[in-house]
Amino acid sequence: MAEKHVGVLLMTYGSPSTLDEVPEYMRNVRGGREPEPDLVVEFRRRYDLIGGSPLVRITREQAAALQGELNKDGGDTHYRVGAGMRFSRPFIPEVLPEVASNADELVGIVMSPQFSPIIMGGYVRTINEAAAQLGRPEMPVRVAGDWHLQPLFIQALAERVRQALEEKFSPEVRDQVPVLLTAHSMPKRVVENEPDYINNLKETAAAVAKEVGLADDRWMFCYQSAGHTPEEWLKPDFADIMPELEAAGRKHVLIAPVQFLADHLEILYDIEVGAREQAEEHNIHFARIESLNTSPLFIKALAQVVRETL
Repeated sequence: MAEKHVGVLLMTYGSPSTLDEVPEYMRNVRGGREPEPDLVVEFRRRYDLIGGSPLVRITREQAAALQGELNKDGGDTHYRVGAGMRFSRPFIPEVLPEVASNADELVGIVMSPQFSPIIMGGYVRTINEAAAQLGRPEMPVRVAGDWHLQPLFIQALAERVRQALEEKFSPEVRDQVPVLLTAHSMPKRVVENEPDYINNLKETAAAVAKEVGLADDRWMFCYQSAGHTPEEWLKPDFADIMPELEAAGRKHVLIAPVQFLADHLEILYDIEVGAREQAEEHNIHFARIESLNTSPLFIKALAQVVRETL
């Protein structure tokens, strides 16, 4: 049997590689509109505080680990995996030619398990347009859809929650620590046309809580990282939860993102700095789970997503 070649592209937002690239990155995210100067200053401060975002590096590491996982059985299918960014270098159209070299088929994965055609549609258009530029109409391009309940993904997140409870809290309190399962907040107007997306986020959170064995009164789903616009964003934000925990006499909290798959600004600043400050203001001991990054279970989950998409 002839060997089959499959190209796989992991796609995510991207991040500026230097502080000088922050304005260009923000301009790309905003569809070419110039960001307000004070917003640029604030985001430069945040990136500087965390020592820059590792998102591009980690996504490349995830791609390398996934390639190893997919090829380890030495079957008739050979996989080449790359990482492309939508709003920063390396851009999706820059990476695709190498990934698709000699490929019989191409698989794109948006690095968000909860897929929304409206919210993530830009990734689909970008990879399809880039593939069209290759002049190979016979090569199928498939973009993975929703995988928010993929069993190995749920197990990988549950593993991180258990590790954090074990390592960051004493045995006396470990079984009572409230767990906040978070996702990126969005403008209310965006999701009114996409209710399934929010339901998927909540389903992921519930599946993780069940896998860990958390009682219903020990966990809740909430949002984080609301944008800098005057419109209404989804609630509750974890900032709203901290005073409630204090009022209820809770002294500890664990934050576990169910949507973010790697360390980046929303983890290292919004949670590690912002949420920690909010918790400490309310006399609460704060911890977060380790991000999935290249967790072996998570890489196996990605491999299953590739196979199921094919």
